[in-house]
Amino acid sequence: MNVPSNLKYTKEHEWLRVEGDVAIVGITDYAQSQLGDVVFIECETVGNTLVAEDVFGTVEAVKTVSDLYVPVSGKVLEFNEEVNNKPELVNKDPYQEGWIIKLKLSEPSEMSNLLDAEAYKELCV
Repeated sequence: MNVPSNLKYTKEHEWLRVEGDVAIVGITDYAQSQLGDVVFIECETVGNTLVAEDVFGTVEAVKTVSDLYVPVSGKVLEFNEEVNNKPELVNKDPYQEGWIIKLKLSEPSEMSNLLDAEAYKELCV
């Protein structure tokens, strides 16, 4: 299980990387492995301002459909069109090419509520 130390994580298996005042969000390697082959990602919240833990979209895999939760509050700026066209990127490269949304942070202090890599690894054991 790949858990990069430079990211923050949620108990719902999303990851977050901050670049300035923008957070890039996706699902973890653990999540994609549990879901199986991802066949569709839906995100109809671009332009919306969401509160931490709101649903921002869904991921559909061969086995199931799961909600995607925003780790921190902010405005959804962008949906990764590459995962729209090639949802398998979420399986192959969840932390780089397989990112799902970009979010403009409205409450950076909420980052303290997220898990670091070590705490996330313990959650997944």
